[in-house]
Amino acid sequence: MTNALNVISEEKSVDTGITDQDALATALGDILADTYRLTFKTHVYHWNVAGPMFFAVHNLTEGQYENMFAAADELAERIRAIGKLAPSTLNGIVGDSVIEDKPDILSAGDMCEDLAADHERIAHRLHALVELAGKHKDPVTEDLATARSAFHEKAVWMLRALCAE
Repeated sequence: MTNALNVISEEKSVDTGITDQDALATALGDILADTYRLTFKTHVYHWNVAGPMFFAVHNLTEGQYENMFAAADELAERIRAIGKLAPSTLNGIVGDSVIEDKPDILSAGDMCEDLAADHERIAHRLHALVELAGKHKDPVTEDLATARSAFHEKAVWMLRALCAE
């Protein structure tokens, strides 16, 4: 192998005025873990939804998992931009996430409610990240967390509106 293929990623000091890159990277990593887990769960529900609301739930979840997949990249790149390494193991992703799998296939309505509750969990964690980023002088992470929270809050509304009785 050439030297160009032997380079290993490492943490690099970044001095932009952020006061605690470690805490921010950990919090961003937690959000990344949640995003990955919820992307997968949303995709599974997208595949397995059935019934009269199939088309609506199928289409809504497709837009949501596509958005979250793109967001995972943005979150990981933010971790790298503040000088830290992004999470690199699936076990780490699963361990750092508050999102949990359901043991059974659910009804369309139960799928919507389960996803809505998970989006709420992530929005809460994002609100905490907004505060943490403000405390540690990181307006870029603060903006990213605010935008991601807006997505998750809208997802809650749409899922619950779709499956309301």
